[in-house]
Amino acid sequence: MDFNLPPALTDYLAALDRFIAEDLAPLEAADDNIRFFDHRREWARTDWEAGGLPRKDWEDLLAIVRRKADAAGFLRFALPREYGGQDGSNLWMAVIREHLAARGLGLHCDLQNEHSIVANNPFVLMFRDFGTRAQQAEFIPGMLAETRRLAFGLTEPEHGSDATHMETVAVPEVRGGRQGWRIDGEKMWTTGMHVATHCLTFARTAGKAGDAAGITAFLVPADAPGLKIEEYLWTFNMPTDHPRVSFRDVFVGEAAVFGQPGAGLALAQHFVHENRIRQAASSLGAATYCIEEAVRYARQRKPFGEELARNQGIQFPLVELATQAEMLRLLIRKTAWEMDQMSKPEVEKRLSDKVSMCNYWANRLVCEAADRAMQIHGGIGYSRHKPFEHIYRHHRRYRITEGAEEIQMRKVAAYLFGYVGPRRKVFEH
Repeated sequence: MDFNLPPALTDYLAALDRFIAEDLAPLEAADDNIRFFDHRREWARTDWEAGGLPRKDWEDLLAIVRRKADAAGFLRFALPREYGGQDGSNLWMAVIREHLAARGLGLHCDLQNEHSIVANNPFVLMFRDFGTRAQQAEFIPGMLAETRRLAFGLTEPEHGSDATHMETVAVPEVRGGRQGWRIDGEKMWTTGMHVATHCLTFARTAGKAGDAAGITAFLVPADAPGLKIEEYLWTFNMPTDHPRVSFRDVFVGEAAVFGQPGAGLALAQHFVHENRIRQAASSLGAATYCIEEAVRYARQRKPFGEELARNQGIQFPLVELATQAEMLRLLIRKTAWEMDQMSKPEVEKRLSDKVSMCNYWANRLVCEAADRAMQIHGGIGYSRHKPFEHIYRHHRRYRITEGAEEIQMRKVAAYLFGYVGPRRKVFEH
């Protein structure tokens, strides 16, 4: 059993570091772009007079970085080679995401809006696996060129994590001689609608409330008559691009149906495990950054003539955080490696609990690490002149949005007590 990272992976990390130093650091230093990362970051990023949306100059800068990363061969790493990627494995992606987040804030990785020089692009694989040929031809190259952008319309105001009690409905209708569907309802947290060309909208087409079947996914154009952004919801971490969207008498043709009718929730689950393990790795990286910064500061700071780090009240909390980080790193990498050994359906049946363990614990750990780093830094740690408050505010969301930790713990419990998963046979009578 060898726990060393393969030389090819360490070489790749070194190449990423060179790209950051040679291509991104000068860009970050130019034209006062550092305003997006120093104490002015929230103010610089947010258009306060336009509903709290991200400022255009901020999003334009990130687009420049993505183009640079794509030209350098990094952006599509996780995608199949047929789409310009390198068939990046879950294990490699976990190590890479942790490595980038552990560097702190910067143009290389800003998790507030899912920006990374090594992108995830889960929608591309959704279209590969579920799209019609026409949809694949339009959306896969369109998303890679950023001429097609999708928002995700699943969550509803009254039901949160429970997608089966869906009040958005779609009924067959003929309009203007075209066979299609009329959609009525409302969605929450449809992130990115301000730049989306389409909203991937989930609506009940059959069955009753509480049924997992009978929900269909539709590719609804963002400019479709009857689709309205009602408000942008201001959050703990600004800027915001998370609106409440209403659908009133929205009509789409048959070609808008994405995947099999009635099987929409399978699409919603398609990339959840890859997303969760990679996001867990990013949270681990950010936690490691907070721990290391706190250790460094504690060695440098000398109140009453002695290093702050000499105090066990400083040492022990950081020891516990560092211990948890080490254990979590092993679980994340082991789980990612196991994911690479099996198909997506097998991951759901055999490994979903381990993915949830990694994700909910990493998201909790980074919040604790950021809070402890603030405490050790004292007043300056609480200020916006250090990144800890930003890290805390951003990652606090993942304890809710990446599948609330209670939902993920419930899944772990179902596997642990044998209601589902491999241990089910243990409890059969």
